[in-house]
Amino acid sequence: MSKLFSPVRVGAIGLSHRVVLAPLTRMRANLPGNVPGELMAAYYGQRASDGGLLITEAIFISATGNGGYGSPGIVTDAQVAGWRKIVDAVHAKGARIVLQLWHVGRQSHVELQPDGRAPVAPSAIQAEVRALLPSGPVTGSMPRAIELWEIPGLVGEYRSAAECARKAGFDGVEIHGANGYLIDQFLQDNSNQRTDAYGGSVENRVRFLLEVVEAVTSVWGSDRVGVRIGPSNRFGGMADSAPEVTFPYVAQALSRFGLAYLHVIEPRVTGNVSDDDQPPVAAGLLRPLFGGPVIAAGGFDATGADAILEKGDADLVAFGRHFLANPDLPERLRLSLPLNAYDRTTFYYGGDKGYADYPAYRA
Repeated sequence: MSKLFSPVRVGAIGLSHRVVLAPLTRMRANLPGNVPGELMAAYYGQRASDGGLLITEAIFISATGNGGYGSPGIVTDAQVAGWRKIVDAVHAKGARIVLQLWHVGRQSHVELQPDGRAPVAPSAIQAEVRALLPSGPVTGSMPRAIELWEIPGLVGEYRSAAECARKAGFDGVEIHGANGYLIDQFLQDNSNQRTDAYGGSVENRVRFLLEVVEAVTSVWGSDRVGVRIGPSNRFGGMADSAPEVTFPYVAQALSRFGLAYLHVIEPRVTGNVSDDDQPPVAAGLLRPLFGGPVIAAGGFDATGADAILEKGDADLVAFGRHFLANPDLPERLRLSLPLNAYDRTTFYYGGDKGYADYPAYRA
């Protein structure tokens, strides 16, 4: 039998299989208020399977962390109540669900920010990204460099959001440190040009992440907290001069916490050649440094998932687009059933179409 369907533990969470719903931005929260509603409860409930793990879409931890007008938050009582309904729908199917804590940093727009202020970032460097507004994608705004005295308050926002996630009944949380968002902006040296304790050396650039991990684990305990990183991901104009140094350091620094898992976005490759100019940093390199369970993500199909598990480079595999289009993906993979095709035009914005209307397999 495929190793995908053998049991595994990630910290305190026991699972019956290793097919994970990857965090997928869908922008279907109810407005105003960015509140998860019944449609989102249906979507997550459809993708819950007995003993499976779902990771939510990115959920903003504060008003300054919002990167898209239809993105859900975990700040207000209404948002917590909305997520509670989703958690209940997932638990009713015997699945587990963790909430992804998200601050976009510079990947935002003044229209999304409180009082129309500039987004915050480690340094005043504009992202190469489009912000998602009601009118459609627009060029993101120039950020301002966060002041040193403001950083403890920002760490505190992660702690508060983690507390809200507990109130909503989640099984754990994942700290989003990838895809060019705030934590990633601190980690990589093309976006972090600070000269204080949070910039320069790799030890300094990793400091913000470690402070966030300390804050979140103080709420949840280490065995219900994961971290997502994207060492080879260039989304938003990200780059690092030495990823083969930075990200192994990150994995080793995280190892002391005894976290539930490390979630690694794999480099895109053609055959065995990386598409990036710099050496790829993949799950197989980081897993022994981290010393705990690793979730690998990045365009996997069943064959690729089996291969990385059998090789021992990862312990679980997160599926994105295929899980988006196939609510019963674990069962389809287990029985080698054909997959629904996904529709890129409905990934973001909108209602039920291309969201909660993908059918389960019928013989």
